[in-house]
Amino acid sequence: MSSQERYSEEACVVIDSLEQIGSQWRLIVLHDLQEGEKRFNELKRSTSASSRTLSRVLDDLGEMGFVNRRLEEDAPVATYYSLTDKGESLGPVFEAIEEWAGDWLDPEQEQSLLAE
Repeated sequence: MSSQERYSEEACVVIDSLEQIGSQWRLIVLHDLQEGEKRFNELKRSTSASSRTLSRVLDDLGEMGFVNRRLEEDAPVATYYSLTDKGESLGPVFEAIEEWAGDWLDPEQEQSLLAE
């Protein structure tokens, strides 16, 4: 295998990974759930996502094996979401990105990104 083929394979792994978790809303939800299990409305408030967007993202993350859904049928009915082992394994990735951002992103640029 040539070095160019190996580089392309390594890049493909990174690109495939980012395609799974890389949408803005997926990242926001995955990061938010690092704190622990949350009800749908708690996630809606903490992420500022619309109900429709949050439902779609949670369904996608569930299908991909990042998020568990638990229904509690006591009155009132409540739906809880938590990370699977696969989702929890992203914790060190988020920490590394936050550390990198602290070292390399301009604080004003970082604030403008958060406002988007």
